[in-house]
Amino acid sequence: QAQLVESGGGLVQAGESLRLSCAASGSIFSFNAMGWYRHFPGKQREVVAVITNSGTHYAESVKGRFTISRDNAKNTVYLQMNSLKPEDTAVYYCAARRDSVTWDTWGQGTQVTVSS
Repeated sequence: QAQLVESGGGLVQAGESLRLSCAASGSIFSFNAMGWYRHFPGKQREVVAVITNSGTHYAESVKGRFTISRDNAKNTVYLQMNSLKPEDTAVYYCAARRDSVTWDTWGQGTQVTVSS
């Protein structure tokens, strides 16, 4: 079972940037897709960005501010987050799926806090 380890979270002020990293223990070629989710307290986890062989997809709330990318040689997926807002404060999770439906591999999460 592959493992995903996130890093890069922290506390920043509104308008600043952070880059999250998700390192996979094995080759990310084995995954159909990789993505980033976030979890707000008291709410369901929501998708932030997804990357597949066909391209990238973003939640409307982050379009134009966040960029998902991957480095196949490093088995790592990134989430560049610019122009951060207080409402981006959440725990961010890296996820991967081997088919077209089930996100079956998750990281432990990393906290992102944006102060106003």
